[in-house]
Amino acid sequence: MSTISSPITTPIRIRARNVLPGFRLTLGYTIFYLSLIVLIPLSAVFFETSSMGWDAFWNTVTNPRIVATYRLSFGAALLAAAINAFFGLLLAWALVRYSFPGKRMVDALVDLPFALPTAVTGITLATIYAKDGWIGQFLEPLGIKVAYTPLGILVALIFIGVPFVVRTVQPILEDLETELEEAAASLGAQRWQTFRYVLLPVLWPALLTGFALAFARAVGEYGSVIFIAGNIPMVSEITPLMIITKLEQYDYQGATAIALVMLVISFALLLIINLLQAWSAKRIGRAS
Repeated sequence: MSTISSPITTPIRIRARNVLPGFRLTLGYTIFYLSLIVLIPLSAVFFETSSMGWDAFWNTVTNPRIVATYRLSFGAALLAAAINAFFGLLLAWALVRYSFPGKRMVDALVDLPFALPTAVTGITLATIYAKDGWIGQFLEPLGIKVAYTPLGILVALIFIGVPFVVRTVQPILEDLETELEEAAASLGAQRWQTFRYVLLPVLWPALLTGFALAFARAVGEYGSVIFIAGNIPMVSEITPLMIITKLEQYDYQGATAIALVMLVISFALLLIINLLQAWSAKRIGRAS
């Protein structure tokens, strides 16, 4: 009896072909790009500020006029982002779930703050909300003054931030199956219960992302705010204005010191929001 031995075959490794170049090349390009665009400018802020003495730095960033701008800039940005999160969700819901005349026009108008130059936005809002403007003339008899007040800054920040929430939440709503709501209704859930326990957990991560984007845009906004703020010391001055003022006075160290404080506070707030978003996403994943 003869046996036929089968030839020994060695495994052939087939290297996966990726559309993009290799990992090392893409990682190197990413680090180079981030260093050139982000890290080097931010490190320049730290290096320029480090040349100041501690006393000079502390006196600059804790000046009562500067501290007032911190409160206004970050307070108005947080409030505007919260308002945009609420009304942006309603607007995205209407655009996705309902059909009405002029829907395409409304959908296009959502992106208008992206297209308008910030200076045009500020001048337009200041004109409309002035005491003799289209809207301001009706608010003035009620004792409501918008232009050249902190309320005007809030209006400007809401205007430029609402597209971030709408465009972040809208795709999630489009992918959300209506059968989930029908199933909840068939089980006896009320409308608020359906929204609270079925829809909101799915929308929450996207809503937090839109909130963070709107907040980040509002904190550093300058062009659309400067014309409607009035720039009254201790009342309606924003932190970016103080940085520009320091630069115009050739006080580069003072400008970078204020920018550094603003950078640290913004980074801390965004980090908290991102951690909350990651926690929410993990919680939803465990629940599902």
